[in-house]
Amino acid sequence: MFNILVVEDDKDLNRTVCSYLNQNGFEAKGAMEPEEAYDLMYETVFDLIISDIMMPGTDGFEFAENVRDMNKEIPIIFMTARDDFESKRKGFRVGIDDYMIKPIDLEELLLRVEALLRRAKINTNKKLEIGKLVLDAEEHSAYLDGEEIILTVREFDILYKLLSYPKKTFTRTKLMEEFWDAESLSGPRTVDVYMTKIRDKMSECEDFEIVTVHGLGYKAVLK
Repeated sequence: MFNILVVEDDKDLNRTVCSYLNQNGFEAKGAMEPEEAYDLMYETVFDLIISDIMMPGTDGFEFAENVRDMNKEIPIIFMTARDDFESKRKGFRVGIDDYMIKPIDLEELLLRVEALLRRAKINTNKKLEIGKLVLDAEEHSAYLDGEEIILTVREFDILYKLLSYPKKTFTRTKLMEEFWDAESLSGPRTVDVYMTKIRDKMSECEDFEIVTVHGLGYKAVLK
């Protein structure tokens, strides 16, 4: 199941697009504006983003730029009423992958989503490749230069999250909320223990570094 984020301030269109994608084998979540989208992106690793351009506050161009700072690979589709060439040019320059003009044909949107996922090489399995490191989210497996590194489910999930959004700082509290049960008696410092374990197991990997952001939490920095 692939997760798709729909950022659209037209409530009816947002609901329609999410419903159609959900009916066709995807897990779609809607956000009414970019700030809400950022919150959802902290909670879920999305495989593709569909975004409007004209939205209150942050517009689609700035949103796409911010997403690209966090994730260079995730496919982005603009779904907008703006059909002028300058908007298209600006969109592709900030890093989007496709551009659709409203009114949207849902079947065409589905075809473009599937095509972009194939192009991103995540249509059949969800893999994250960082240099010589390959993380397979379906198998919860990690291979460094072809050799398997044994990670617990929680270690894998934390590492996959950090590497999905390089340079993005995740607080200890946010990581606790996502990867520990609400009933857990563990405190935020438990995250530090896991980071030590992950760093130790990934010590031979020279393609990224887990950096401590003092007073906040952690982020992954690609080399």
